[in-house]
Parts: sequence; structure tokens; C-alpha cells
Amino acid sequence: MAVATYTKAGSAATTAAKLDKSVFGVEVKNHELLKQAYVAYLANGRDNLAVTKTRGLVSGGGRKPWKQKGTGRARFGSSRNPIWRSGGIVFGPTGQENYTKQLNTPAKRLAIRQALTIAATENKVAVIESIVSKEGKTSELASLLAKIKAVKNVLLVVETKTPELVRASKNLAQVKVVQAKYVNAYDALNADSIIITTEALKQISEWLGEAK
Repeated sequence: MAVATYTKAGSAATTAAKLDKSVFGVEVKNHELLKQAYVAYLANGRDNLAVTKTRGLVSGGGRKPWKQKGTGRARFGSSRNPIWRSGGIVFGPTGQENYTKQLNTPAKRLAIRQALTIAATENKVAVIESIVSKEGKTSELASLLAKIKAVKNVLLVVETKTPELVRASKNLAQVKVVQAKYVNAYDALNADSIIITTEALKQISEWLGEAK
């Protein structure tokens, strides 16, 4: 399996970069593991911000609404009873819930291989010599991506995230820069184009290849 390689300027090179079949050519029998990895990524990045108040936390309600007997109405001890309007919430979120999901390391790596394989099969993977942004200008990076026809959701996989490259990509809403060893199934599945530098490709092969 091979994909076209591009130089820094964006013109097609004379050779092609071979993708490691143990990383970009694995068998994907079903998408169950990919789903687990995708959901786990979202769950582990979830902010646990929802908090509701129980009847003991809602202000007011200290006085009994009416006397216990003789009114013909149901007995109530507080206007903050959960069945009353403005009362407390029963079984609501407390902010202490744990939504994280765990996948073991072999499963995570296999999910990444499967995601990269699907991307390679759909011709979404391209290898370039390097991505250099000396001045950190967005226009330079946008021009390079346009030359290699990566205009939608782009995942740039590099060996090192330099401050200049991060600054250049910050104003490109559909571009995400990630180091080779932080590639994940979620980003790989969502990307319309995965651009990998040659050094980053070596790191990915060393990390996810047959030896690992």
C-alpha cells in the first residue's frame, strides 16, 4: 500500500511513501471496537458540570405549608418537596458522577490501526516530507494545504508540535495538529484528510507496528 508524497512546497515528489501494512492495512471485521474507542474519547473529555439541588439544598421551605390535620389537603412538611413546583430534584446530577470509560492498551492501539486503515482505504492519507512554518503565518499553512487539496477536516500528524506550527494552525478551524504518538481513533475517523510527515510516519510505525 502506498500513497503520494509531497514536498514542503506542495509539488508531487518522484517517489511514493509505503505505508506499514501492520498499521494501515489491518483487517476490520466490524466497527464495534472503533465505536468503543470513539465513545471513550468523548466520555473522557466530558466536563461534568451539571448539578441539581435536592430538597435539602433548595432555599426556603422551612415552614410547614399548613397544619397537619383538619384542612382536607394532603400532608406536607415543606414547600421544597420534589413533587412541588420549585422543589428539589430527585436523582439529578450532583457533579460527582464519573463518566470515564476505559480501554486497555492493546484495544486502543488496535482501534487506531483500524481507523488509519479505513482512512488509507478511502485515500484520505497523504505523506509529505515535512511541515515547516518559520514565521507561524496562517496563510503559509493554508496555501500548503490548498496545494495538496486538503481543504476540509484536516489532521496534521507531525513528529514535533512547534509553537510556530501551532500558531499557524490556530486560525484554521478545520485543521488539527497532533504529534505522532498522540494520534487517536476519534481524530482519524473524523478527518477528511490525514497529512503525515515522513518522520511522523516512522514514529507511528514504531509505535503501532508489528513489533509492538
